Amino acid sequence: MTNFLRQVHRIWFLFWILFFFALFYPLYYITSRNEKYYGILNFFRKANSFLCSLFSGVFFRYHYEEKLIPKQTYIYCANHTSNLDIMIFCIMGHGKFHFMGKDELLNNPVLGIFFKTIDISVNRDSKISAFKAFKKAGENLEKGMSLVIFPEGKIDDHYPPKLGEFKNGPFRLAIDKNIPLVPVSITNVWKINWDDGAKYGSKPGICDIYVHKPINTSTLADVDSDVLKERAHSLIESKLI
Repeated sequence: MTNFLRQVHRIWFLFWILFFFALFYPLYYITSRNEKYYGILNFFRKANSFLCSLFSGVFFRYHYEEKLIPKQTYIYCANHTSNLDIMIFCIMGHGKFHFMGKDELLNNPVLGIFFKTIDISVNRDSKISAFKAFKKAGENLEKGMSLVIFPEGKIDDHYPPKLGEFKNGPFRLAIDKNIPLVPVSITNVWKINWDDGAKYGSKPGICDIYVHKPINTSTLADVDSDVLKERAHSLIESKLI
């Protein structure tokens, strides 16, 4: 019975995701045509995510170790256990921010419009694709666009999820561009909706997100990228359930 109810909730949740995406689509289409409107596009993504959260009964509670500066450019690094992780950052983000994600999202019926415009897709099995993706991300950071990235590279098949190894790209980028890195622990969202929810469904509830103090990278050199990676991994893991 519990699994049945979770599957019913998943369908209910998907209905609202599709409903509000269709409602916002004309606005997404207009604002995604030109970079100068990306801040407005993200405002609509925030509103869309908030409405989906409200009508589905899935809410996000943010715990900040230190208040973030709204106009500061950051690289956000988080663990990845659910499709809801994107919604979490859409609500949390300010101004011009963008995601980096797997290239399969180019064909996603909801996320495709973003990964063809504001967001960056990458084939993580291709060094050339990864190089181009991080080059583009670096250019966007220089324009003041914060980057949201999940350094594990994917949602792990293991359930309950375990924090996997991090890839090096975002940490080298943070040092190269002298951008503060913000580790984010998404603690219990997998209990609400793991992966896409297909296997275990979803349920109403509160997802807790712990936003760690930004790590200053101005005093770090390229050789310190592994140290930065391990520090971020340790911080994120310290808050996971």
